[in-house]
Amino acid sequence: MPNTPVDVAIIGAGPAGLTAAYLLGKAGYSVTVIEKDPVYVGGISRTVEHQGFRFDIGGHRFFSKSQPVVDLWNEILPDDFIERPRMSRIYYEGKFYSYPLRAFEALGNLGIWRSTLCMASYAKAKLRPNPYVRSFEDWVVNQFGHKLYSIFFKTYTEKVWGMPCDTMSADWAAQRIKGLSLGGAVIDGLKRSLGLNKKPNDGMQTKTLLESFRYPRLGPGMMWDAARDKVLGHRNTILMGHALKQLAEDSTGRWRVTATDRDGATVTIDAGHVISSAPMRELAGRLHPLPTTLPQASALRYRDFLTVALMIKSPDLFPDNWIYIHDSKVKVGRVQNFRSWSPEMVPDPDIACVGLEYFCFEGDGLWASSDADLIALATKEMAILGLCDPAHVTGGAVVRQEKAYPVYDEEYRDNVDALREEIEARHPTLHCVGRNGMHRYNNQDHAMMTAMLTVRNIQAGARVHDIWSVNEDAEYHEAGNEGEQAGIAAALSSVREVPERLKAA
Repeated sequence: MPNTPVDVAIIGAGPAGLTAAYLLGKAGYSVTVIEKDPVYVGGISRTVEHQGFRFDIGGHRFFSKSQPVVDLWNEILPDDFIERPRMSRIYYEGKFYSYPLRAFEALGNLGIWRSTLCMASYAKAKLRPNPYVRSFEDWVVNQFGHKLYSIFFKTYTEKVWGMPCDTMSADWAAQRIKGLSLGGAVIDGLKRSLGLNKKPNDGMQTKTLLESFRYPRLGPGMMWDAARDKVLGHRNTILMGHALKQLAEDSTGRWRVTATDRDGATVTIDAGHVISSAPMRELAGRLHPLPTTLPQASALRYRDFLTVALMIKSPDLFPDNWIYIHDSKVKVGRVQNFRSWSPEMVPDPDIACVGLEYFCFEGDGLWASSDADLIALATKEMAILGLCDPAHVTGGAVVRQEKAYPVYDEEYRDNVDALREEIEARHPTLHCVGRNGMHRYNNQDHAMMTAMLTVRNIQAGARVHDIWSVNEDAEYHEAGNEGEQAGIAAALSSVREVPERLKAA
């Protein structure tokens, strides 16, 4: 490819990278995107196809409190959303617990004695909370009490992260369980159990209690395939199968982004700005000259992930979108039912397709296992859980996802802040976005919002928006009112001319 200068180079074609590429192209900027995967765009939000069966890498609901994000989804994929009911349950000690909670069901499953202990533990936590909250365990115990923490949080969380809950930062709990209290959940569950509250939860209250969501009929990859096509329609470039090799800023402030393809051939992109959704640890190691905070960046850790999809003879095994597995007897952490996400994901009405999710570290025993061994393990564990007869499994497939989750250990915040401060001070035209790009457990809509605001910053020629203030619900905390939302909405509607000083030579 000729090394034609561009306004912006983007590292990664996930939700953040493609959002930025689309909005920049719409505003008249020239853009080149590099993507390591040779086939799929969308990153962890892609949809993989195997013999006509489609499955997600984790499952991705489409809902947001941010109207600009919803508008952008509708703009990119106007005719292919379906409304889906949410049903998820927790599996614990051979029983299923509906989520959102149903008070009488939970009491019946736990039994009067254990339920009493849970409520007493909760009351104790509220009357005498731990004032020194440092870990995930501290935060959850303060919110729910130690008994409920041990039943519904500890086992699953330690499966996901591969580390004890008392060594994890409280930040993760505060993000992922934000807005949910035991009292509120029990009251909501009690009202629904008695038929007193039939109003659907549309996600505008507590996100964890969402009861329905929109979903592309062929999976989330459908959204990002459409975004890719729109980027190409702006006559911009996406280089698939190209991995970042080096990133260097020259004396004029322009960037030289070097990438290699699978055959080792290199391409160099000359760009005025760089937007990176690459893992911060990886970005730091490829910056030239190396940042002084490289040791801190190198200490950032990631949790990897694999999905074992099983095709099973059955019209449908269970109605849930997914089931959380709080059981130490099996390694699986969550089971997805892809027909419940969208019937069009499963082409044969007599075959169910489920995805068993395993959390691991790249190179460990699970990650290094053969596909055949992983399919055998998933089949065995489905039987242990009582979810299917192993004889009915007709096939399977394995997808590995490296660096799926940035790890929130006790040192992560200081390490992220150190690298971020150095990048912002030394490289004003280098922008970090998205989940791994910011080492934050971002949802899809949050990742998109960080990209939207970064586009505004590039247009303004300064960091006028602090993207690090975007939270996991894709809300930008500045004024906390509708004016704030209107300001962000301009990121979608603004189609200004490219300033002369930013145009590529």
